[in-house]
Amino acid sequence: MSKKLVGMDRATALHEIHGWIEHEERDAIRKTFHFADFSEAFAFMARVALLAEKADHHPEWFNVYNRVEIILSTHDADGLTRKDIDLARRIDELAPEREK
Repeated sequence: MSKKLVGMDRATALHEIHGWIEHEERDAIRKTFHFADFSEAFAFMARVALLAEKADHHPEWFNVYNRVEIILSTHDADGLTRKDIDLARRIDELAPEREK
């Protein structure tokens, strides 16, 4: 089981990722990505899905046309863990330059 990030560990971890914000209603982080069109958004989601499957850590996401919102939280820890921070960083590596 992953250890929930708290205190200075949490603050330090959140500074490692760009554009991710803490979820207002739960212990999670979220980020919205914008793309040129639905096809580009769907291709990004496919790449993230492969990454998440390999990491055995799956995001919650919402897609409307060219927008993809991703929410990360570790369910077995009931909150934000290092797994979320690491996956967020790897997702950002897949995002188009305009998102970084």
